[in-house]
Order: sequence, then structure tokens, then C-alpha cells
Amino acid sequence: MVSIVVGGHFGDEGKGKIISYLALHDNPDVIARAGVGPNAGHTVYKNGRRYGLRMIPCGFVNDNARLFVGAGVLVDIPTFLKEVGETNTGDRIRLDKRCAIIEDKHKEEDVKDKHLKTTVGSTGTGCGPANADRVHRTIKLAQDYPALKGFLADVPEELNKALAEGKKVLVEGTQGFCLSLFYGTYPFVTSKDTTASMMASDVGLGPTRIKRVYVVFKAYMSRVGSGPFETELDEKRAKSPLWKRLLEAARAKGFSGNNPNEAMAQYFGEKGTVTGRMRRIGDFDFASARYACMINGATDVAVTCIDKIFPECAKARAYDGLSSEAKDYIKRIEEAVGVRVTLVSTGPDAYDVIDLRG
Repeated sequence: MVSIVVGGHFGDEGKGKIISYLALHDNPDVIARAGVGPNAGHTVYKNGRRYGLRMIPCGFVNDNARLFVGAGVLVDIPTFLKEVGETNTGDRIRLDKRCAIIEDKHKEEDVKDKHLKTTVGSTGTGCGPANADRVHRTIKLAQDYPALKGFLADVPEELNKALAEGKKVLVEGTQGFCLSLFYGTYPFVTSKDTTASMMASDVGLGPTRIKRVYVVFKAYMSRVGSGPFETELDEKRAKSPLWKRLLEAARAKGFSGNNPNEAMAQYFGEKGTVTGRMRRIGDFDFASARYACMINGATDVAVTCIDKIFPECAKARAYDGLSSEAKDYIKRIEEAVGVRVTLVSTGPDAYDVIDLRG
């Protein structure tokens, strides 16, 4: 069985948390990272330690799972090797031999290119220029680098063999639906598609192999950098009962900021894992979420950070632990997107999850 986890909004939805839970609770045999490359950071915790991962699958928290990085993923060799050391996964992680490699020239171009830096809001990790070189067929692959020799594999062969043996496979996506090159807020998007279909292709799995698609949404929304944000928090939205309550809580803790958006970003601790930039905050976009579920073929919806807007629900691990307001909020999301909310994250620990899958 194959399960895929993807983001439903602008990234930063808490995919790493949901992946950690699935990796530990469902105990998949194989976990593969798909997506763009090191421009996406996932935050996970293992044994009380925080990891900000850009190359290693978040599912590494399961010590028994074999780990893979699909051919569709761009690889930054220093970052990859550093994370292998930090996570002590050298004996069980493998890269597809056809992964394209980010070189220094790609990072330099990413930083110098005014359009990428100021208009698009690139992370400066070289992913856009590297993907451009891949399209032009001028990039080097993982199999060309001696430093990666011990990590190479044919990932599609490995994953499909595992499935033939009746094993479970979990595929991790990166970024979010609204950053898709095809379906996102173009040109303020990443350098490839970010849907579940693309993630399956990245690791070499055909569409008939996919059993479940988890689309992850935060209970509110955030976005790093520039670009359209239909539900962004402003002075008018700040007067709604929800944001008025949250802003009062933020100010009580000393987070005032120059405007409501900045105050809430500080209160929620919303900083990009890769860039460190403060995220823009906004209301949950129900229309966008419905569209994301449709194109991704969602079978399940996961909602994270419910504890940030309903603090009384923090660390709840059963549905009865949610307040009536939180239950109504989740029901509203379900009705809007037409897909059941089966996972609700209520805190940072991997097991701070209400599992309604049955």
C-alpha cells in the first residue's frame, strides 16, 4: 500500500509533523522523499530533539524504515551529507542515481537573479536554476559524484519491489499546492508541480499504486515571501471574533508588532524553516482548500495547529478532547472540501494527534 502526504496551501502546513506520526504509528517499511529539493524545510522532533530537514525524509524517526530520495528531487550534496550525519541514517538511506545535483553556480545565480530573489521570493538554494539546467539537459546527476557512491540506488525498483512483497510505502511531498508551477499563484511559485501525482512520479510509482492521499492544511494559513494571499490578515479581518481573541492573547504575551499580521506571526512562532523569514498570516482559505483536494485526489485531510487557535485543545489525543468550537471548525473544513478530516494535530509531539481514520 502507498500513502502520499502533500501540502494543501502555501507550504508550512505541518507536513513534517503528520509524516512523523504516520511513520511511527503506521510503521511503513519504506519512506521516500519526493518534491523539489532543499528549498523546502520540514520540522520534526525525535527523542526531544528538533530537526529542520531539507533532504532527509522526515520519516527517519522510524528507526526500522528504509529511506529513499526520488529521482525528481534536487540534491545539495553538503546538506545531504550533513543531515545524514545528524540523523545517523547512513546505513539505511539511498538516493536515486538520477537525482540532479545543485552546484555552487546554481546557488549563485539564485541569489543574483533579481526576478527570482525579489519578485518570486526564491529561497536562494539554487533549485530554480538547477531545474532549468535539468530541462536544458546540462545538469550533472548523482551517479556522477564519487562522494555519493555509497548512497546510490534505483529508487523505483526498490519501491516497486517492496510493494510486490506486500510492504507499506509512505511518500513525503514538499512545498504546498498553491506553490505548484502549474496550479499555484504563478509566477510566485516553485520550479515544478507539487501535487500528489508529481510526488508519485518523483519516486517512480504509477498512479494505480496509490491507496491514500493525505492533504495537510494548517488551521489558519501562512505564506513566506511575496505573492497573492486572498485571506491575509489585515485590520478589517483583525476585527473578527477569532482574530480579536487571538490578538488579545498575543498582546498579553508581549507580541504587539507593527500590525496584526506581524503580531500573530510572532505569537504563532511562524518563521520559515529554510529562510528564517517571518511568515504572513491569514484566515483558512476554504475555496482554495477545496480546489487542492480536488486536484490532489485527496482521500484524507489532516489539520494541524488546531491548538494554536484553540489553546484549550492542546495535546488532545481523542476527539472528545476538542472543544465544541474546534469541532465546529473541523466540520466546516470537511463540508467545504468534501473530504473527511481524519488526522488532527494538537501539539508538537509526534503523537499529539487525534486519529479518526477508523
